[in-house]
Amino acid sequence: MKKSIFVISVMLVGALTLIGCATSGELQKVQAQEMQTSAKADQALQAAQDAQTAASATKADTTAQLEQANVAAAKAADAATRAENALKMAEERAKLAEERTQLAEEKAKKADALFKTSMKK
Repeated sequence: MKKSIFVISVMLVGALTLIGCATSGELQKVQAQEMQTSAKADQALQAAQDAQTAASATKADTTAQLEQANVAAAKAADAATRAENALKMAEERAKLAEERTQLAEEKAKKADALFKTSMKK
């Protein structure tokens, strides 16, 4: 009985050994899959680097455009301030011109009144 169990054990171990061994075809298949996986990983890495480069370029462009927009906004604010100041000065000049016109009209009325009084005499 011990001998038969021993023989069965040896046969079982031998069968497992033969089943567990990979053939050269299987090894080549695994190597081919590994190479494909490696190639896909390399492509993904290259795509990620390209995307990072594009993002950096876009960020640089965006930063430059933002700076230009800030400069333009500052110039626009300065122009608006100058326009407001010019409007205030124009309003002041218009007010002064109106006052001068009123003074001139009053002087003209006085002169006309003096002329009429001198004509009556």
